[in-house]
Amino acid sequence: MKTIEYRKDATVFSSHEKAAESYDFILEETKAKHVFYLNEICQETLLSAKARGTGISSRPPELLEKKMREGEAVIAITRDGRWAGFAFISSWENGKYVSNSGLIVAPEFRHTGLAKKIKRKIFELSRKKYPEALIFSLTTGLAVMKMNHELGFEPVTYAELPNDELFWENCKSCINCPVLLSKDRKNCLCTAMLYDSKKNGSAVSDF
Repeated sequence: MKTIEYRKDATVFSSHEKAAESYDFILEETKAKHVFYLNEICQETLLSAKARGTGISSRPPELLEKKMREGEAVIAITRDGRWAGFAFISSWENGKYVSNSGLIVAPEFRHTGLAKKIKRKIFELSRKKYPEALIFSLTTGLAVMKMNHELGFEPVTYAELPNDELFWENCKSCINCPVLLSKDRKNCLCTAMLYDSKKNGSAVSDF
C-alpha cells in the first residue's frame, strides 16, 4: 500500500516496491540548506552520463547552487538525511518557456518509482512559478518520454523550442552536440516534448 502525506512545503511519499527494502522519501522545493548535497548531485550526474553514454549536458555547480537557493529545484531526501534525487527548472525568453531539466536519482534508489515522483513535483513547481509558460523537456530516455506523455507533453520539432542562445550553449557539454550542430540545431538524438497550459488547461494525467 502507498501512503501520501502532504505538508505545507513538502510531500512525503512511502514507496513500497517489489524489492525487499522500502524507502520513505521527502520531496520538497529546495532551500539554501540543500546546497549541502550539491557536490554529490554533480558527481552522480557526471557518472550517470558516462555510464549511459547518452546525452546528458552538465551544468556548472554555481548554476545549480543558484537554482537551489532560489527554490527553482526539487530535491528528494530520505528520512535519515541521505540525498535521493534532484531536478531543476529554468526560464527562457522572459518566461515564455520553462524547461524541466537535470532529473537524476541516486543509484541506491533507482527502480523505486522515485523518478516519477520527482518529475511530477518539478512539473508542479514549473506551473506554480510560471503559470503561462510553455514547459518543455529534451531527453533521450524512454522512461522520461513516457512520464512526459502522462503529464500531457507532446512531441514537437526543435523549431518550437526557445531561440535563446544561452539555452543552446548548454548543449555544448553533451556528447551528442556534434550531431546537433551538424543539423543546424534543427534536430538531434533528443526528443523534444512540450506542454502547453492553454491547450491542456488545469487537467493533469494521474501519475
